[in-house]
Amino acid sequence: MGFRRNRFLAWLPQLNPQIFILAFGRLLSQIGTGFTLFYAPIFFVNQVGLSSTSVGLSLGLAQISGILGRVLAGSLCDSPRWGRRFTLLISAVISAIASFILATANDFTRVVLGNLLLGLGIGLYWPATEAVVADLTTGKQRNEAYALTRLGDNIGLQLGIILGGLIISTSGNYRALFMIDGISFIVFFGVIFVAIQETNTAFKQSQPDQRGWGTNWWIALRDRTLLIYVIVNIMFTVYVSQINSTLPLYFNNFVNGGFSAGIISWLFIGYTAISVIFLLPISRWLNRFSHAQALSFSALLWGVGFIIIAWTGMVENQALILASLGLGILALAVICYTPASSSLVADLAPDSLRGIYLAINAQCWAIGYLIGPPLGGWALDQSPEIVYNFWISLAFSIIIALLILKVLDRRIKRQKQANLKSNQ
Repeated sequence: MGFRRNRFLAWLPQLNPQIFILAFGRLLSQIGTGFTLFYAPIFFVNQVGLSSTSVGLSLGLAQISGILGRVLAGSLCDSPRWGRRFTLLISAVISAIASFILATANDFTRVVLGNLLLGLGIGLYWPATEAVVADLTTGKQRNEAYALTRLGDNIGLQLGIILGGLIISTSGNYRALFMIDGISFIVFFGVIFVAIQETNTAFKQSQPDQRGWGTNWWIALRDRTLLIYVIVNIMFTVYVSQINSTLPLYFNNFVNGGFSAGIISWLFIGYTAISVIFLLPISRWLNRFSHAQALSFSALLWGVGFIIIAWTGMVENQALILASLGLGILALAVICYTPASSSLVADLAPDSLRGIYLAINAQCWAIGYLIGPPLGGWALDQSPEIVYNFWISLAFSIIIALLILKVLDRRIKRQKQANLKSNQ
């Protein structure tokens, strides 16, 4: 028994203990998110009575406040007065309030209000948590650290999906899912408050920041390598948003016979299980490649996955097999994408601007989710032919992503060579 335990510990990455605590806190928080993430569109369309377009629009509008939250988070994280920990605590409080509002939503206005607050909370959350991981890691260790925290997210989501599907199948009470989501954010607040220390060491607490917030943002936005990355990262986040917001309703309304909520929950359990099982091994394997090359692998997988998803709606039989295969490939695409994207930005960022650089990275998610859910909701309100062509169009868009990533990879390699020569 002790031998097996030692082998398990040796398999885990050797990281700062705070990263494991943060991953555990994210697991608890994501359990609540798993309750609502995949079932909210179905609930607000099929039970509250909103249209697919209006639900997609409300999810997209959440990214407006999310953009504001990410801007604020980047500056707060890099501030010697506030820092990463404070930003995480505030994000948890706002997200809990948003979940309780959504639990009582009966009309479009309240759904929008809840999503705007939730967007603000999530906007504050991502730059702060990514900055904590970057502060406590270096080099290839950083890729595994991001993979570990994503592993906590994925396990939490899987548990949330399982329990959420159980609650819906036994009681049909969708609103209870939002209440539990709010409670999970309160628990996450407690974990951060008790166990996570401030990690921003770029400034001494007694030293005032010599640059204004606007100046720091301007320095980051003049980094052309970062801006090239931003373009392709927005494309990836549009892809991810389709999994979270469009696919559940697509499976429910456009696949032959329509998948029930129970079948959809099991499909996404499988999706999350693949993410849990393969996240660390694939992240370690990708360490032999550059971050841009890892993102290219992800782009290829997105293309294949979207074609299979389109095919799922066109066939008379075997739709469930195709849906499982398509979601499995998309899970691998996300695995290749998430650790590599965060590590790439953390490597580009100067220590004193790490929060702002990672806030810009998080802004890509806000923009992607501003575009993706309304676009997907619009497509689902059209004819089946347009819906199927929507997935195929997403698949062919990876050609643009691959070209941008090739340019990005060459640019980063040139910068590294120039830095080596200047240090010699």
